[in-house]
Amino acid sequence: MSVKKDATWKKVVFHIILIISVIIAVYPALRVFGTSLRPGDSLHSTSLAIIPDNATFEAYKTLIFDKGFLIWLRNSLLVTFFTVIIGVSLASTAGYVFSRKRFPGRKGGLTFFLLTQMFPATMLLLPMYILLSQFGLTQQTIVVPFLGMAKAHIGLIIMYSSTALPLCVWQMKGYYDTIPESLEEAALVDGLNQFQAFYMIILPLAKPALVITALFSFMTAWNEYMVARVVMTDNSLYTLPVGLTNLAGQFNTAWAQFAAASVLIMIPVMAIFLLLSRFLVGGLTLGGVKG
Repeated sequence: MSVKKDATWKKVVFHIILIISVIIAVYPALRVFGTSLRPGDSLHSTSLAIIPDNATFEAYKTLIFDKGFLIWLRNSLLVTFFTVIIGVSLASTAGYVFSRKRFPGRKGGLTFFLLTQMFPATMLLLPMYILLSQFGLTQQTIVVPFLGMAKAHIGLIIMYSSTALPLCVWQMKGYYDTIPESLEEAALVDGLNQFQAFYMIILPLAKPALVITALFSFMTAWNEYMVARVVMTDNSLYTLPVGLTNLAGQFNTAWAQFAAASVLIMIPVMAIFLLLSRFLVGGLTLGGVKG
């Protein structure tokens, strides 16, 4: 009986710790949501109530219809989408080569990828900006009218992809190492070529790692501010993090609108995490088994 009681108490304590942890994690987001509902005459209220008195969605209405939020959202989705596509495509193929092939410079290449993660992105800002400017990829000229894509957006996609790629390659390489090579050998014996074996056998098995790679690429492009702030100079081409700075005036900040924008920006991230949650554990754990 004492063993059962000890196990029960351990479960109770464990659940209490989990509940406290969830409250600590969720409460700031609830406070931001509550701030977005405040009317203009109570923005600086010190009340701790989540839902304020005279709550209103006026900040959301103003943000969506009177500000450039929808344009910033389109630009962020555009840049993020292509960053994810490029990141997943290059990381999945490069990681496979580093995992399966033995060629001169293999270890040096992997080490170089790892070393690039030791430096903050701000150190790469100036050389990358100079490089992109040499190719005209900092210009605000629209090159794909129906998407609203400018040359500067292409520059952002390149910068984000190159920043996220080293870690993604390591992630994919580590996951490929856990997949037996005998599966490919059997596929080759059955008549498939190397690419078919990779595309039809290995890639489906690496789905959890692909999800992690896509998620990391997404977060890199979705939340980044500094690079976009330097490259983008036209308000109609801003991404969401840069566009939000327009809500902060010199003498006053539209806190309700700022909070409303923060809530709206969180929604896609939360939706993606919920949709991909079943792949996250496998992708994060099995990807680091072998080096």
